[in-house]
Amino acid sequence: MNKVVANADEAIKDIIDGQTLMLGGFGLNGIPENCIAALVKSGVKNLTCISNNAGVDDFGLGLLLQTRQIKKMMSSYVGENAEFERQLLAGELEVDLIPQGTLATRIQMAAMGIPAFFTPAGFGTEVAVGKEIREFNGKMHLMEMALHADFSIVKAWKGDTMGNLVFRKATRNFSTSMAKAGNITIAEVECLMTPGEIDPDEVDVAGIYVHRIFQGVNYEKRIERRTVHLNK
Repeated sequence: MNKVVANADEAIKDIIDGQTLMLGGFGLNGIPENCIAALVKSGVKNLTCISNNAGVDDFGLGLLLQTRQIKKMMSSYVGENAEFERQLLAGELEVDLIPQGTLATRIQMAAMGIPAFFTPAGFGTEVAVGKEIREFNGKMHLMEMALHADFSIVKAWKGDTMGNLVFRKATRNFSTSMAKAGNITIAEVECLMTPGEIDPDEVDVAGIYVHRIFQGVNYEKRIERRTVHLNK
C-alpha cells in the first residue's frame, strides 16, 4: 500500500463539510501547519475540531476560526485566541470545554478501543450535566465516552514511507494518541525517510495506524509568547 502523497492538498482532498477532525499539537507546538493551511484553502466548512486548544488569532486553528470553517470546538483551553473567545460569547461557535486530562484520556480510550471510562474530574460542575455518575471507593465519578474522529491529522519530526512516526520532545503530547483514534490518519513530517532508516526503538506511532504521509514544507514553529532577557 502506497501511503505517500505529494502534499497537504492531496492529503486532505476528501475531507468534506460536517466531518470531525482531530488535530495534534499543544498550543502552537507540533501542530500540522501544512494541513491546516490546506484546509483553509479548501473552503471545507461546518467542521468539528478536536484539539487541546484553537491556536492563536492568526495561526494554527485560529486561521480556520477566522474563515468560519469550524462549527464546533472540543478543547480544554481557549486562553490565547481572542476570536475564539468572541465567537463563543456571541453564540457563533459551539464549544465543548473538556478538562485537559479527560480530553487526553478520551482520545487514548478511542485509540485503545475502550468505549468509555469513569473519572472524578468535573463532578459537581457543568461538565457533569447529562452524564452517568457512579460511586467508586467513596468518590463520585463521571462516565466519559471515548473520542473518535473521521480524520486525525498530526505533524511528526520524522516518518518513513510505511507511516512509522517519530515525534520530538513535547510534540508527543496529544499527537501520539490522536494518530490512533481516527478512521483515517494523515501525518505530515519534517523528514520523510525510507523503511529501515528509523530505529524501531525510536518509533512513537507504528505505521499500521497511518494512512497518508507527506513531507511538509516551510514550518514556522511559532510559540504563543516569546520571553526574552535584556542584557544589562
